[in-house]
Amino acid sequence: MLVAVLALRNTSEPSRTAGECRPTELLEPPCGAWFGAFVPHERADLEEKVEAYEEKAGRRLDVVYTYHDMSLPEGTRREGQLLSPEEQRVGEDRMLLLSWESKWWGGTKEQQPRWSEIAAGDLDRTVIDVQARRVKDYGQRTGKKVFLSFDLEMDTRTPANGTPEQYVRAYRHIHDRFRELGVDNVVWTWIITGYLNHGDLFESMYPGDEYVDWIGYNQYNYHRCHKTEWLTFEQTQTATHEWIRENISADKPLMLSEFGSAADPTRPGRQAEWYARVPSVLKELEGVRAALQWNHRDPGPHCDLTVADEAAWESLREAVADPYLNQPVE
Repeated sequence: MLVAVLALRNTSEPSRTAGECRPTELLEPPCGAWFGAFVPHERADLEEKVEAYEEKAGRRLDVVYTYHDMSLPEGTRREGQLLSPEEQRVGEDRMLLLSWESKWWGGTKEQQPRWSEIAAGDLDRTVIDVQARRVKDYGQRTGKKVFLSFDLEMDTRTPANGTPEQYVRAYRHIHDRFRELGVDNVVWTWIITGYLNHGDLFESMYPGDEYVDWIGYNQYNYHRCHKTEWLTFEQTQTATHEWIRENISADKPLMLSEFGSAADPTRPGRQAEWYARVPSVLKELEGVRAALQWNHRDPGPHCDLTVADEAAWESLREAVADPYLNQPVE
């Protein structure tokens, strides 16, 4: 099945020669942007679900997005293991964005990691060092790098997980610990909600340019989900993009780490129209080098953000066939 999917991938030549368009050391595509997605899965069926998504999208994903907690990385439980066997197989032909959360899903209140504990090194021996060695081993065996995000949308996690200052110290501790252990195949990706009422939090929780390789943000057209007016793709992305460039970094590569749209039951073709605008808007967002579609739902009524119907899938297929979103991966 995957061979058929790959055959559908757009093969148009990028605007520059192939050599000039090769990814940088930080996995930045100089001539366009990566296309990726979060595809709902149950750990063991990751490959199957990714290939099913790719068949519908008419192409292979450049980046596959997965989540992990900070439970003890032991036994067969996948939640606490970065680079599970399934992820490693998916990663043979794709890049991986691993979202690592300071949570213990299903754990007790006492088992939940706090930023102060991480910053103090309390989790080094049991969690941080174990994961660092897994990532290092993966790089040594495959020559591959991974995007790694620590506590995406951290602006929604304070004060429950700690203060902004404690988050920065925890992030820097993980980064420095990986470096001390010789892990050189991580592209450090800092991901915020992009909700501009949290602007002060973003500034206080930014770990610093030397600790961040990419900046990501998650903005959607929620519509009825959050009882908002319908927002075009451009309206969801532009204000946050401009704010980051003005207040956080003028030159870091940017990632639309989650983007998507609810459907409008009163206008069935509206979601298809929304996705049709993606390529033209992306080309105007300076420095955005990856766009990852969120093909899942959020909690709450009317919060289904999956691609709703065949018309929307056809629109997405056409959008992600654009040469701008089809860059050489090696």
